[in-house]
This record gives sequence, C-alpha cells and structure tokens, in this order.
Amino acid sequence: MSDPWPTELKVSQDRHLLSVTFDDGAQYKIPAEVMRVLSPSAEVQGHGPGQKVTVPGKRNVAIRNMVAAGNYAVRVVFDDGHDSGIFTWKYLLELGRDGDKLFAAYEAELAEKGLSREPRRR
Repeated sequence: MSDPWPTELKVSQDRHLLSVTFDDGAQYKIPAEVMRVLSPSAEVQGHGPGQKVTVPGKRNVAIRNMVAAGNYAVRVVFDDGHDSGIFTWKYLLELGRDGDKLFAAYEAELAEKGLSREPRRR
C-alpha cells in the first residue's frame, strides 16, 4: 500500500500555518514553527547520529515561500532565511500525525539546554 499523497497544500494568510490535505481524506494543520525547528535539513538534523541541532527562538517564524521539489516534496523558505529543508510528502504526513509529540520532545530539549522558543531581542 502506498503512502497518502497530498492533494492540497495551503499556507494561512498570516503565513504561520500550513494546511495539508491528503488523498485518503486526512487533513493536518502544521505550524510554521514546528516545520522550522524540525526541518529535515542537514543544518537542523546534522549529517549523522548525534549531530541534531536544537533550534531556539523560532516562535514567530513564518513561511515566506514554498517551491516544488520534483513530485515528491516541497522546499520551504522561512522568513528567517532558512531554505534548505526538503519536506517530503511522507515527512509532512509524519509532522501532521505526530507533530504534537515531536514538538513536545523539542520543548523538552529546549528546557534541558536552557533555551527558549522566544526570539532574541535586539
């Protein structure tokens, strides 16, 4: 059986939420912050085990643009300049289904490292 395929990707007017509808009827609203801090990019995930980076200060990050990456993914450009994450349909499905659990683990990492979701004040 194949993985569900997205039939619609829609960024909210305020650019802080991605709504994804799959061909099996599942619909998810994925916050931009979740996508940014859990980006599949090497910058966030590292190049190997133990290299994952905990990204702080992204509470207000927004989606600036999305660009198709073949017929299997979308590259998301965030307003903080991050643009190297290629979000496959399978990963978007995972973020939709498990995003709350993954984000809770991220928040625990922040707390453990003394970091915050709040952006740095300049």
